[in-house]
Amino acid sequence: MDPMPSKMQIRWFKEPEEHDYPASESYLNLLFPAKEAARLVRKLRRAPVTHFKAKDIFRASRLNLLGVSNIHVERSRKKIKAGKPLSPLLLVRNGSGGLIIADGYHRLCSVYGFDEDALIPSKIV
Repeated sequence: MDPMPSKMQIRWFKEPEEHDYPASESYLNLLFPAKEAARLVRKLRRAPVTHFKAKDIFRASRLNLLGVSNIHVERSRKKIKAGKPLSPLLLVRNGSGGLIIADGYHRLCSVYGFDEDALIPSKIV
């Protein structure tokens, strides 16, 4: 019997990349008035990085898992396989008990494909 394969080592930057904040604001502008979206991004910038399991982020977000056929998911999978770090996620709690992935949905899908129990660094407000 073959031993269980070891889980892929997933590397992360200590902080989200700078371009993730305008990307998250662009997305949040679809869900909130512009002033509220900008306020949420300011709060995300100041929030500490914390960690959540990939499967828990998915459950809270109520989103579907994107497959490896998605070009952005595949790009992140290649980074993981090459040992390149990924940017932490930017998350916003919504008023109905759910979770908005303001930035990092494709990265989350990529990581989940390797390890659903992986701890993912995230900023959350």
